[in-house]
Amino acid sequence: MHRYRKALAALALALSATGALAESGHAPASHGAAPAAVPQAATGGEICQGFGPQTPRDISNPHGRNPARFELAPPPEDLNLCNIHTHTNAEHMGPGFSIYAGAGEHGGFRCAGSARLTPAELSRPRGGARVFEGVAPGDTIEVHWVYSSCDVAPGPGLGACLSERCQNPQLRVESQVFLVVNDPNALDFRDFIYFGTMRQGLYQPRALPTGTGRPVEFRGSTTGTSYSQQVCSPLQVTWSVRPRCARLDIATLDAWAAMGNVFEESHSHGVRALVTAPALLSPMD
Repeated sequence: MHRYRKALAALALALSATGALAESGHAPASHGAAPAAVPQAATGGEICQGFGPQTPRDISNPHGRNPARFELAPPPEDLNLCNIHTHTNAEHMGPGFSIYAGAGEHGGFRCAGSARLTPAELSRPRGGARVFEGVAPGDTIEVHWVYSSCDVAPGPGLGACLSERCQNPQLRVESQVFLVVNDPNALDFRDFIYFGTMRQGLYQPRALPTGTGRPVEFRGSTTGTSYSQQVCSPLQVTWSVRPRCARLDIATLDAWAAMGNVFEESHSHGVRALVTAPALLSPMD
C-alpha cells in the first residue's frame, strides 16, 4: 500500500501539469488585437534530454526526431473515460487555430474567426450567472477527454486515471478546440460530458465532437503550465487532435459547472508553450 501511494502521488504530481490538478486564473484575451508572431523555437536554456515525445505541437507538421515509439493506446471506446478538463486558448496549433495569443500561462492559439464576432456573440447571456471561470465569450478553449486502460471511474484530477492495481496505464487524450460564443444555436457542451454513460462496461462521455476534420493522432506527453522544452513530462500519451474549431455556446459551459460534475471542474486552465524542437517531437505515422 505504501508503494502504491508513493506511485500514485508521483503520477498525480506529473499529471497535475495538465491543469486538471493545478489552479490557474485567466487573463482575458484582446479579441481585436493583431496576432503576435508565432514562436519558432524555445528560448531560455537547453532542451531536456532523455525524454519521450512532448506535447503540444503544430499538428500540421508531421516531422519529429524523437526515437520513442511506445504502443499507441486503444481507441476511446475501448478505454475508460477518467477525466475532462479545459484550457483557455488552444495548447496545440492547427489549421483552424493558428492565431498566436502570446507566450506564458495564458498564451497559446485562438480560433480563426475569433476577431470577427458580433457584439451579441461577445456578450454574456442575459440573466445568466458567470459560473465556469476563466472563459468569456470570444475566447478559445481546448477541451481534453482523458482515457485510461485502468479499471477506473471518472473523477477529479488525473490521479483518477490509475488505481492500486494499475499504476502504469495506457493513456489517450481526445482533443477538440472550441470558439466560445453567446449563441444558443452553437454546440451544447452538455452533449459531450460524462453523465453516467457506460458502453460495454466502460465509462464514456455522452459523445465526442464530430465534423471538425479527421483527428490527427500522434505520440506525446501530458501538457499544462508546469512543463516546457526545458522541463519535460515523463508520461506517455496517445493524442487525437481535431484540426478545426467548433462554435460552443457559453451558457452550456456555465450550465455544466452549475449542475456539478464528477471532475470538480469549475474553471479553465492555462497552457503549455508550443513544443517546436524536433528532438522533442514524434514523427507522425
